[in-house]
Amino acid sequence: MNSSTIAPVEHAREEGLLARLGRALDRPQVLVWLMLGPAVLYIIAFVGFPFILAIALSLSDATIGDPSLDRYVGLANFAAVMRQDAFWIALRNSLLITAASIGLLLVLATAASELLVYSFRGKRLFQVLFILPWAMPVSLAAIAWLWLLDSQFSPVDWVLVQLGLLGPGSPLGPFSHLYYLGRPWLGIASLVVADVWRMLPLATIIVLAARLSIPEERFQQARIDGAGFFRILFRITIPALRPMLIVAILFTSLLIIGEMGMVEILTRGAPGHATQVLPYWAYLKGIQSGSLGQGAAIALFLFPFLLVAAVLALRAAYRSPEA
Repeated sequence: MNSSTIAPVEHAREEGLLARLGRALDRPQVLVWLMLGPAVLYIIAFVGFPFILAIALSLSDATIGDPSLDRYVGLANFAAVMRQDAFWIALRNSLLITAASIGLLLVLATAASELLVYSFRGKRLFQVLFILPWAMPVSLAAIAWLWLLDSQFSPVDWVLVQLGLLGPGSPLGPFSHLYYLGRPWLGIASLVVADVWRMLPLATIIVLAARLSIPEERFQQARIDGAGFFRILFRITIPALRPMLIVAILFTSLLIIGEMGMVEILTRGAPGHATQVLPYWAYLKGIQSGSLGQGAAIALFLFPFLLVAAVLALRAAYRSPEA
């Protein structure tokens, strides 16, 4: 067989191999695993393995100096953590900050999505500025809020003084500074505002995607029937947005309850442990204090709350009539 006949044979073999490969890839079973494979590997490597390691650490006497897992202590780390007042304060603050942030995010994200549906002058610039808090690194955002809430040079205090809301004879008190990060409840409120400011773009994008999917004919028919803005909002818009609002709650709550960057830069849990949250307390106990076992135990206390919240949110989304 000469070279002139070998080339067509080899070409035919290659085409046959490609055809068989294409038919194999077209099978639903193969296609499903090709699509899910990267996500499954990511979950195993970056979620599953760290979670199992955290469980193993929480049941051991591991420390920074000796991270071995051979010293089994059972639930002693959980018992030791629960005897500390700082743990219960951190747990309360984590749940309180998350709940308050989610409540504000629901209202503001719905309002922002209603605004962004319409065209107006400068909308492109507004969209760029609106997305900046989410695109900004957490450390940079926290430093910006650290300056805004400074105990001596806060521009927020200066504006309040100019408006007559702060200072001698004012409704907020006779002082010219509120010391936001030095008072327990003002510190928690500051963390809530900072979290809402940062998460609002993400929540709005999720809600806006659902808002744009609502047929415009429904709004036009409601206007023809004489419905006003608020009646349309509560009778048509919000019921239709319910599934995506639940998704926005789920995503943002998972991000907020696991956030420690804002706390570390703004308050470091001070004054005392008044603004402490569980992720930062776990970091302090596990890394800075060197007790890996107790740090892992503190971190694992978030898991039941996150699991229950995720299950309830997904069930509510599936049961929604608009889902």
